[in-house]
Amino acid sequence: MRGDMPGGRALALRAVAALGTAGAATVGYGLYERDSYTLTRREVPVLAPGSAPLRILHLSDLHVLPRQAGKLRWLGELARVMPDLVALTGDVLSHADASSPLRQALAPLYGFPGVFVPGNNDYYVPRPHSPHHYVLGANEAKPTGPALDWSGFAKDLATDSGWRDMTHVHEVLTIGGRRLDTRGVDDAKLRRDRADLVAGTPDSGVDLVLGLSHTPEPRVLDAFTASGVQLTLSGHTHGGQIRLPFVGALATNCGLDRRRARGLSRWHVAPETGTVRSSWLHVSAGLGTSPFAPIRFGCRPEATLLTLTAIR
Repeated sequence: MRGDMPGGRALALRAVAALGTAGAATVGYGLYERDSYTLTRREVPVLAPGSAPLRILHLSDLHVLPRQAGKLRWLGELARVMPDLVALTGDVLSHADASSPLRQALAPLYGFPGVFVPGNNDYYVPRPHSPHHYVLGANEAKPTGPALDWSGFAKDLATDSGWRDMTHVHEVLTIGGRRLDTRGVDDAKLRRDRADLVAGTPDSGVDLVLGLSHTPEPRVLDAFTASGVQLTLSGHTHGGQIRLPFVGALATNCGLDRRRARGLSRWHVAPETGTVRSSWLHVSAGLGTSPFAPIRFGCRPEATLLTLTAIR
Protein backbone atom coordinates (compact mmCIF):
# COMPACT_ATOMS: atom_id res chain seq x y z
CA MET A 1 0.00 0.00 0.00
CA ARG A 2 1.32 3.44 -0.84
CA GLY A 3 2.38 5.44 2.20
CA ASP A 4 3.67 2.41 4.09
CA MET A 5 7.30 2.84 5.16
CA PRO A 6 9.69 -0.04 4.45
CA GLY A 7 9.48 -2.80 7.01
CA GLY A 8 13.08 -2.46 8.20
CA ARG A 9 12.70 1.27 8.87
CA ALA A 10 9.44 0.79 10.74
CA LEU A 11 11.03 -1.91 12.88
CA ALA A 12 13.99 0.31 13.66
CA LEU A 13 11.74 3.20 14.70
CA ARG A 14 9.70 0.90 16.94
CA ALA A 15 12.91 -0.34 18.53
CA VAL A 16 14.12 3.21 19.14
CA ALA A 17 10.75 4.13 20.66
CA ALA A 18 10.84 1.07 22.91
CA LEU A 19 14.36 1.89 24.05
CA GLY A 20 13.34 5.46 24.74
CA THR A 21 10.37 4.30 26.80
CA ALA A 22 12.53 1.84 28.74
CA GLY A 23 15.16 4.52 29.34
CA ALA A 24 12.60 7.01 30.61
CA ALA A 25 11.11 4.38 32.92
CA THR A 26 14.56 3.50 34.25
CA VAL A 27 15.40 7.13 34.96
CA GLY A 28 11.99 7.62 36.57
CA TYR A 29 12.54 4.65 38.86
CA GLY A 30 16.06 5.87 39.62
CA LEU A 31 14.65 9.22 40.74
CA TYR A 32 12.09 7.43 42.91
CA GLU A 33 14.68 5.14 44.51
CA ARG A 34 16.99 8.10 45.21
CA ASP A 35 14.48 9.35 47.80
CA SER A 36 13.49 5.95 49.20
CA TYR A 37 15.47 6.21 52.42
CA THR A 38 15.81 3.04 54.43
CA LEU A 39 17.30 1.92 57.73
CA THR A 40 19.42 -1.19 57.30
CA ARG A 41 20.16 -3.35 60.35
CA ARG A 42 23.25 -5.54 60.59
CA GLU A 43 24.97 -7.53 63.36
CA VAL A 44 28.74 -7.57 63.77
CA PRO A 45 30.16 -10.29 66.07
CA VAL A 46 33.20 -8.35 67.23
CA LEU A 47 32.98 -7.89 71.01
CA ALA A 48 34.55 -10.12 73.64
CA PRO A 49 32.53 -13.18 74.73
CA GLY A 50 29.90 -12.27 77.29
CA SER A 51 29.74 -8.59 76.25
CA ALA A 52 26.42 -6.80 76.06
CA PRO A 53 25.49 -5.48 72.59
CA LEU A 54 26.60 -2.02 71.46
CA ARG A 55 24.62 -0.15 68.81
CA ILE A 56 26.23 2.24 66.30
CA LEU A 57 24.17 4.35 63.90
CA HIS A 58 26.38 4.69 60.83
CA LEU A 59 25.61 7.68 58.58
CA SER A 60 27.56 8.53 55.46
CA ASP A 61 27.44 10.41 52.16
CA LEU A 62 24.49 12.63 52.97
CA HIS A 63 25.43 15.06 50.15
CA VAL A 64 22.98 17.58 51.53
CA LEU A 65 21.55 20.41 49.48
CA PRO A 66 19.51 23.08 51.31
CA ARG A 67 16.32 22.21 49.40
CA GLN A 68 16.25 18.54 50.43
CA ALA A 69 13.56 18.84 53.09
CA GLY A 70 12.57 15.16 52.90
CA LYS A 71 16.08 13.88 53.53
CA LEU A 72 16.64 16.35 56.36
CA ARG A 73 13.37 15.39 58.04
CA TRP A 74 14.17 11.66 57.74
CA LEU A 75 17.59 12.18 59.34
CA GLY A 76 16.02 13.74 62.42
CA GLU A 77 13.61 10.82 62.77
CA LEU A 78 16.52 8.39 63.22
CA ALA A 79 16.75 9.36 66.89
CA ARG A 80 14.03 6.76 67.45
CA VAL A 81 16.57 3.92 67.15
CA MET A 82 18.34 5.09 70.34
CA PRO A 83 21.94 4.27 69.33
CA ASP A 84 24.82 4.11 71.79
CA LEU A 85 26.98 5.98 69.27
CA VAL A 86 26.47 7.93 66.04
CA ALA A 87 29.28 7.65 63.47
CA LEU A 88 29.27 10.08 60.54
CA THR A 89 31.79 9.14 57.85
CA GLY A 90 31.96 12.09 55.52
CA ASP A 91 30.61 13.65 52.33
CA VAL A 92 27.88 15.33 54.32
CA LEU A 93 27.83 18.61 52.34
CA SER A 94 27.18 19.39 48.68
CA HIS A 95 26.46 23.12 48.91
CA ALA A 96 27.88 26.11 50.73
CA ASP A 97 24.47 26.80 52.33
CA ALA A 98 23.89 23.24 53.59
CA SER A 99 25.61 23.61 56.98
CA SER A 100 22.84 25.22 59.00
CA PRO A 101 19.94 23.07 57.67
CA LEU A 102 21.97 19.90 58.21
CA ARG A 103 22.96 20.75 61.77
CA GLN A 104 19.33 21.53 62.58
CA ALA A 105 18.22 18.22 61.05
CA LEU A 106 20.76 16.27 63.10
CA ALA A 107 19.78 17.99 66.35
CA PRO A 108 17.51 15.14 67.58
CA LEU A 109 20.59 12.88 67.49
CA TYR A 110 22.70 15.19 69.64
CA GLY A 111 21.49 13.42 72.76
CA PHE A 112 23.74 10.49 71.81
CA PRO A 113 27.55 10.44 71.67
CA GLY A 114 28.97 10.86 68.18
CA VAL A 115 32.15 10.85 66.11
CA PHE A 116 32.82 12.10 62.58
CA VAL A 117 35.43 12.49 59.83
CA PRO A 118 35.32 14.39 56.52
CA GLY A 119 35.01 13.11 52.96
CA ASN A 120 36.38 14.41 49.69
CA ASN A 121 33.21 16.34 48.86
CA ASP A 122 33.27 18.16 52.19
CA TYR A 123 36.18 20.26 50.95
CA TYR A 124 34.91 21.21 47.49
CA VAL A 125 31.53 21.63 45.79
CA PRO A 126 31.12 18.64 43.45
CA ARG A 127 31.66 19.12 39.74
CA PRO A 128 30.32 16.88 36.95
CA HIS A 129 32.64 14.11 35.75
CA SER A 130 32.52 11.85 32.73
CA PRO A 131 31.11 8.43 33.73
CA HIS A 132 34.27 6.71 32.49
CA HIS A 133 36.10 8.08 35.55
CA TYR A 134 33.93 5.90 37.75
CA VAL A 135 33.40 2.81 35.60
CA LEU A 136 36.97 2.51 34.32
CA GLY A 137 38.66 3.75 37.48
CA ALA A 138 40.40 6.56 35.63
CA ASN A 139 42.55 8.92 37.64
CA GLU A 140 40.70 12.10 38.46
CA ALA A 141 42.08 15.59 38.20
CA LYS A 142 42.42 17.70 41.30
CA PRO A 143 39.08 19.13 42.52
CA THR A 144 38.05 22.26 40.63
CA GLY A 145 34.82 23.17 42.42
CA PRO A 146 34.50 26.08 44.83
CA ALA A 147 35.91 25.39 48.29
CA LEU A 148 33.56 24.41 51.12
CA ASP A 149 34.17 25.51 54.70
CA TRP A 150 34.61 22.07 56.22
CA SER A 151 36.64 23.35 59.17
CA GLY A 152 33.87 25.83 60.05
CA PHE A 153 31.18 23.14 59.71
CA ALA A 154 33.18 20.67 61.81
CA LYS A 155 33.69 23.25 64.56
CA ASP A 156 29.99 24.20 64.57
CA LEU A 157 28.88 20.57 64.55
CA ALA A 158 31.17 19.69 67.47
CA THR A 159 29.92 22.73 69.42
CA ASP A 160 26.24 21.99 68.75
CA SER A 161 26.36 18.25 69.33
CA GLY A 162 29.32 17.46 71.55
CA TRP A 163 30.41 14.95 68.91
CA ARG A 164 34.13 14.36 68.46
CA ASP A 165 35.95 15.31 65.27
CA MET A 166 38.24 12.30 64.81
CA THR A 167 40.30 13.65 61.92
CA HIS A 168 43.78 12.27 62.67
CA VAL A 169 42.77 11.76 66.28
CA HIS A 170 43.42 8.60 68.29
CA GLU A 171 41.50 8.57 71.56
CA VAL A 172 39.83 6.15 73.96
CA LEU A 173 36.18 7.16 74.39
CA THR A 174 33.82 5.87 77.06
CA ILE A 175 30.51 4.97 75.39
CA GLY A 176 27.72 3.36 77.37
CA GLY A 177 30.17 2.15 80.01
CA ARG A 178 32.46 0.61 77.36
CA ARG A 179 35.92 1.83 76.35
CA LEU A 180 36.30 2.38 72.61
CA ASP A 181 39.76 2.94 71.15
CA THR A 182 38.70 5.21 68.28
CA ARG A 183 40.87 6.50 65.43
CA GLY A 184 40.03 8.45 62.31
CA VAL A 185 41.80 9.75 59.23
CA ASP A 186 41.25 12.55 56.76
CA ASP A 187 39.98 11.64 53.32
CA ALA A 188 42.00 9.09 51.35
CA LYS A 189 40.46 9.99 47.98
CA LEU A 190 42.23 13.35 48.21
CA ARG A 191 45.30 11.60 49.67
CA ARG A 192 44.95 13.56 52.91
CA ASP A 193 45.02 10.38 55.02
CA ARG A 194 47.80 9.84 57.56
CA ALA A 195 47.11 6.53 59.22
CA ASP A 196 50.55 6.68 60.82
CA LEU A 197 49.35 9.57 62.99
CA VAL A 198 46.75 7.34 64.67
CA ALA A 199 48.64 4.05 64.77
CA GLY A 200 49.47 2.28 68.00
CA THR A 201 48.79 -0.94 69.85
CA PRO A 202 45.46 -0.73 71.69
CA ASP A 203 45.33 -1.01 75.46
CA SER A 204 44.35 -4.41 76.76
CA GLY A 205 41.39 -2.93 78.64
CA VAL A 206 39.45 -1.55 75.66
CA ASP A 207 36.21 -3.16 74.51
CA LEU A 208 36.51 -2.25 70.83
CA VAL A 209 39.06 -0.74 68.44
CA LEU A 210 37.13 1.37 65.90
CA GLY A 211 38.50 3.01 62.75
CA LEU A 212 36.86 5.78 60.68
CA SER A 213 37.81 6.56 57.08
CA HIS A 214 35.46 8.09 54.53
CA THR A 215 37.12 6.41 51.55
CA PRO A 216 37.85 2.69 52.09
CA GLU A 217 41.19 2.74 50.32
CA PRO A 218 43.10 -0.52 50.84
CA ARG A 219 46.19 1.29 52.21
CA VAL A 220 44.07 2.71 55.04
CA LEU A 221 42.35 -0.61 55.72
CA ASP A 222 45.73 -2.36 55.77
CA ALA A 223 47.20 0.18 58.19
CA PHE A 224 44.16 0.09 60.48
CA THR A 225 44.01 -3.70 60.55
CA ALA A 226 47.75 -4.06 61.13
CA SER A 227 47.54 -1.78 64.17
CA GLY A 228 44.67 -3.68 65.78
CA VAL A 229 41.49 -2.00 64.49
CA GLN A 230 38.63 -4.49 64.75
CA LEU A 231 35.94 -2.58 62.83
CA THR A 232 36.36 0.14 60.20
CA LEU A 233 33.43 2.32 59.13
CA SER A 234 33.55 3.89 55.66
CA GLY A 235 31.34 5.29 52.91
CA HIS A 236 32.22 7.01 49.63
CA THR A 237 31.15 4.24 47.25
CA HIS A 238 27.38 4.93 47.44
CA GLY A 239 27.14 1.13 47.30
CA GLY A 240 27.89 1.51 43.61
CA GLN A 241 24.81 3.79 43.33
CA ILE A 242 23.77 1.77 40.25
CA ARG A 243 23.71 -1.98 40.82
CA LEU A 244 22.71 -4.47 38.14
CA PRO A 245 21.23 -7.94 38.68
CA PHE A 246 23.92 -10.68 38.75
CA VAL A 247 26.58 -7.95 38.43
CA GLY A 248 26.24 -5.77 41.51
CA ALA A 249 28.06 -2.46 41.74
CA LEU A 250 29.65 -1.21 38.54
CA ALA A 251 32.33 0.79 40.37
CA THR A 252 33.53 1.90 43.81
CA ASN A 253 35.35 5.12 42.77
CA CYS A 254 38.37 4.00 44.82
CA GLY A 255 40.78 1.08 45.15
CA LEU A 256 38.23 -1.16 46.92
CA ASP A 257 36.96 -4.13 44.91
CA ARG A 258 33.36 -4.00 43.70
CA ARG A 259 32.11 -6.92 45.80
CA ARG A 260 32.76 -4.85 48.94
CA ALA A 261 30.96 -1.75 47.62
CA ARG A 262 28.43 -1.92 50.44
CA GLY A 263 27.76 -3.88 53.61
CA LEU A 264 29.97 -6.01 55.82
CA SER A 265 33.07 -7.91 54.82
CA ARG A 266 36.29 -9.18 56.32
CA TRP A 267 39.61 -7.51 55.59
CA HIS A 268 42.88 -9.42 55.94
CA VAL A 269 46.44 -8.15 56.06
CA ALA A 270 49.83 -9.72 56.71
CA PRO A 271 52.08 -7.22 58.51
CA GLU A 272 55.86 -7.51 58.52
CA THR A 273 55.61 -9.98 61.38
CA GLY A 274 54.02 -12.43 58.97
CA THR A 275 51.02 -12.99 61.25
CA VAL A 276 47.78 -12.50 59.31
CA ARG A 277 45.40 -10.08 60.98
CA SER A 278 41.79 -9.49 60.08
CA SER A 279 39.12 -6.93 60.82
CA TRP A 280 35.54 -6.11 59.94
CA LEU A 281 34.78 -3.48 57.31
CA HIS A 282 31.38 -1.81 56.97
CA VAL A 283 30.85 0.32 53.88
CA SER A 284 27.66 2.37 53.97
CA ALA A 285 25.74 2.82 50.73
CA GLY A 286 25.04 6.33 51.97
CA LEU A 287 22.00 8.56 51.80
CA GLY A 288 22.80 10.86 48.90
CA THR A 289 24.06 11.21 45.37
CA SER A 290 26.09 13.69 43.42
CA PRO A 291 23.91 16.63 42.27
CA PHE A 292 24.96 15.70 38.73
CA ALA A 293 23.94 12.03 38.91
CA PRO A 294 20.79 12.23 41.06
CA ILE A 295 19.54 8.66 40.63
CA ARG A 296 19.97 5.30 42.31
CA PHE A 297 19.19 1.93 40.83
CA GLY A 298 19.14 -1.31 42.80
CA CYS A 299 20.82 0.50 45.71
CA ARG A 300 18.47 2.35 48.01
CA PRO A 301 19.92 5.16 50.14
CA GLU A 302 20.54 3.94 53.65
CA ALA A 303 21.51 4.63 57.19
CA THR A 304 22.72 1.56 59.06
CA LEU A 305 22.15 0.45 62.62
CA LEU A 306 25.06 -1.83 63.46
CA THR A 307 24.51 -3.99 66.51
CA LEU A 308 27.89 -5.14 67.77
CA THR A 309 27.56 -8.47 69.53
CA ALA A 310 29.84 -10.91 71.34
CA ILE A 311 31.95 -13.30 69.33
CA ARG A 312 30.42 -16.76 69.61
